[in-house]
Amino acid sequence: MPTFQRLLLLLAAGLPALLLQGCFVAQLAGAVGQNIERYKKIEVLAEYDGLENKTVAVVVQCEPSILYEHPSVSGTVAMNISRRISQNVTGAKVLDYRHVMQWQYQTPSWSMLPYGEIASELGVERVVFVEIYEFRLNPPGNRYLWDGACSATVGIIESDGWDNDAFAKTWDISAKFPDIQGVGRESASESSVQMGVLAKFVDETAWLFYRHIEDKYPDAV
Repeated sequence: MPTFQRLLLLLAAGLPALLLQGCFVAQLAGAVGQNIERYKKIEVLAEYDGLENKTVAVVVQCEPSILYEHPSVSGTVAMNISRRISQNVTGAKVLDYRHVMQWQYQTPSWSMLPYGEIASELGVERVVFVEIYEFRLNPPGNRYLWDGACSATVGIIESDGWDNDAFAKTWDISAKFPDIQGVGRESASESSVQMGVLAKFVDETAWLFYRHIEDKYPDAV
């Protein structure tokens, strides 16, 4: 058989393998691309930039049942949101969270005050008001699994706003930890679950007020 014909036969015999290899490479490239997209980070602008160059207080209110079962939640949230705003919002002067909590303790009826009076009593131009209405570490009625959740309404009080006795802006914030279901008590400690859910809640709340980087697809992480 002439050399040219043998070459054609060899090429014809190897063509399916080359095509399969090409498909594999294409599939691999596609999978890599999807994985990169899945874990992509994006820059997100502040939803509210009215804390810039303002005096600010962070006030946290919890349902009594939450404070009874988890007494450290209020202080942990207040401390970390205050710190984030102080570190990341241009020109913001944040009142020490301990001063705010002392004022709350010494003013038992503070939650009945008009919003504008809360800002006036604390001597600030802006109040970040966090009302936590749900905090749990387990599914309702099941102490054998971890399913942390924290939900709150976050509102802004503007002392110089057109109606300082109403929120200038509000958001509903929720966070869950761990991200997967069915995590048994033997797999994690109570403190680590509480820390995880509070860390995510603080992220979601503080990010409202400054430009930041977050996951494009948070549920994929």
